[in-house]
Amino acid sequence: MTGAITIDIERSDSKGRYVARVEGHSEEADLTFSIASPTLVIADHTGVPDSLRGTGTGLALVERLVADARAKGFKIMPLCPFVNAQRKKHPEWADAFNV
Repeated sequence: MTGAITIDIERSDSKGRYVARVEGHSEEADLTFSIASPTLVIADHTGVPDSLRGTGTGLALVERLVADARAKGFKIMPLCPFVNAQRKKHPEWADAFNV
């Protein structure tokens, strides 16, 4: 059974990451990004440790990025292969991506 997933955001001037923590697990997953402009964020890399694979943590990170893109008015350029694969699986997210 997978515990609750919480996602926080850490941001500097031009870079940041979403950090996911899963209840009952000590390791964390993250999705790093670069801020290209106020209207474009580049999804660089998604890292999910083996202990969290299959828990939906990676998908939760991408869902948070998409939700933030919609709420804050930026588009996502999916350089990260995982983010790009999820984009292709979820055509309803097309409005959030710049491809």
